[in-house]
Amino acid sequence: MDFAFDARTQELREKLLAFMDEHVYPAEPVAREQRAALASPWDTPAIVEELKAEARKRGLWNLFLPDAEHGAGLTNLQYAPLAEITGRSPQLASTALNCAAPDTGNMEVLAQFGNEQQQKQWLQPLLAGEIRSAFAMTEPEVASSDATNIETRIERDGDDYVINGRKWYISGAMNPLCQIFIVMGKTDPDGEDIRRQQSMVLVPRDTPGLTVKRAMQVYGYEDHSHGGHAEVLFENVRVPVSNLIGEEGGGFGIAQARLGPGRIHHCMRLIGMAERAIELMCKRAVARTAFGKPLAQQGVVQEWIADARVAVEQLRLLVLKTAWLMDTVGNKGAHTEIQSIKIATPRTVVDIIDQAVQLHGAGGVSQDFPLAELWAGARTLRLADGPDEVHQRSLARREIKKYL
Repeated sequence: MDFAFDARTQELREKLLAFMDEHVYPAEPVAREQRAALASPWDTPAIVEELKAEARKRGLWNLFLPDAEHGAGLTNLQYAPLAEITGRSPQLASTALNCAAPDTGNMEVLAQFGNEQQQKQWLQPLLAGEIRSAFAMTEPEVASSDATNIETRIERDGDDYVINGRKWYISGAMNPLCQIFIVMGKTDPDGEDIRRQQSMVLVPRDTPGLTVKRAMQVYGYEDHSHGGHAEVLFENVRVPVSNLIGEEGGGFGIAQARLGPGRIHHCMRLIGMAERAIELMCKRAVARTAFGKPLAQQGVVQEWIADARVAVEQLRLLVLKTAWLMDTVGNKGAHTEIQSIKIATPRTVVDIIDQAVQLHGAGGVSQDFPLAELWAGARTLRLADGPDEVHQRSLARREIKKYL
């Protein structure tokens, strides 16, 4: 690997860093104030639309999509340092660049598996940032860490599919701009191959029988960066057969294709979250005095900061290696590394943010600093896209198999 940024990556980094300093960081308190004054906490603050317009004007738009026809045409290795920068302000930066989950994964699905009509109707407005979307897979009644457990039924009835099921923590569903759901359910629950029982269908938000029942909090926070998480009911929801994505029985495979890039995008952004935490730790350490000397001179604080720096540098190298492998040998060839970063990055970043909280005392758990919100987001990612234990189980099996 060549560790130097290529010319295009460097150019975009410089543009993005300037955008963050000039617009995103100053917008953080403005967004909080505007959101507090809105009739609904899920309405979009005006400052977000202003950020989106500015990002698009600067050429910082749809950077996540490697498909040059629809996105910026960047490789994973080129996108990694850019995603890291956006991770420093998770509530605003990714949304401003139209690079926020779950829309990123949904756009990838539509670009890769959607037909021409589906792309025209849903992908194009998503790419333009005109609408938002949701991905409905997780269910409260089953262990969704095993996607084959999903119980939502998608039954063929003539020229329609009829959907019945209950989902929760459906990211993006609370946002009024969310116009389309990608729903995963079983079309063949008795099929011999448990990985061919599932399918994905497109369900417009205004379809009769689809009810967004309630918002789901994350450690007491309303997660506005993703448009909120929701519990959603599908009761005899009827959509045309033409709303099927790909083929019947292809849902599990599509989900795996969707989650691969999503996992590395999360890890890229997590490194940015850790960098923000280290920055806040250092500023706090030099500004505060306890027991007769600045916190920066306290040995335990120095150890926290040094250990955090070492951990972040290690994680960044592993994430960049994973991105490079995904570009050169594909997601399957990078399977071990993808699982490694998914295990290591959230766990380590949670610890770094936790130490930053500790250093800030009561301020660390307050709304006056972004640390509590950063911690909640990082901790959640130990569950999202497969919990740690699932990836540890799979990775261990792959390692042991070499010796059988």
